[in-house]
Amino acid sequence: MANETLLIVEDDADIRELLRYNLEREGYKIVESASSEEAHRQMAKAVPDLILLDLMLPGTDGFAFCRAVRADERTAKVPVIMVTARDEDADIVAGLEVGADDYMTKPFSARILSARVRAVLRRRAVEPGDEADILTRGPVEIDRTHHAVTIEGQPLTLTLSEFKTLDLLMKRPGVVFSRYQIVDAVHGEDYPVTDRSVDVQIVGLRRKLGKYGDLIETVRGVGYRMRAE
Repeated sequence: MANETLLIVEDDADIRELLRYNLEREGYKIVESASSEEAHRQMAKAVPDLILLDLMLPGTDGFAFCRAVRADERTAKVPVIMVTARDEDADIVAGLEVGADDYMTKPFSARILSARVRAVLRRRAVEPGDEADILTRGPVEIDRTHHAVTIEGQPLTLTLSEFKTLDLLMKRPGVVFSRYQIVDAVHGEDYPVTDRSVDVQIVGLRRKLGKYGDLIETVRGVGYRMRAE
């Protein structure tokens, strides 16, 4: 049975109760918050193993809350699954940009919810620890330990999704990854992101890499790869 602690940040009491009921059956310990402000107070007491986050919250919304979670050293690596009725591509992309690990739209089945939670926790638990902590490709360097990227020694600010995508490509230069492979590796299987959303993320990553953006090559009709040196 599971024994991780999940923080549910949801202002609708009925939905909180539904989430609690289904997840407690799986063995998870549940902590509830009806607002971002209350969730911050909860996390000040104890950092959860995973956060289930609604977007349309009173006061500080879910996007801002997720950004704050990622900016705080204590919570930066806590997985966040956004659970919301907002299902437009723009909302999904925005969720990825602020650092969500997964994105579920309401309504959903209890089985799918449990599977997504297990998948996200499993990915976090088995993230490679025996690989090199530092990856270098040309002028680009990834420091996995400190979750930092530099170009020619200068720090580069990336979203969590951009960091994971760059890490994936840099680990295997010359290997072509399809858009679906990129989504699966970064967010897990069955993640609701369109091909166009992946393209948009790559465009943003290249823009941040500046004159070295062409290190990420497009393989037409297939996907993307890191240029082999």
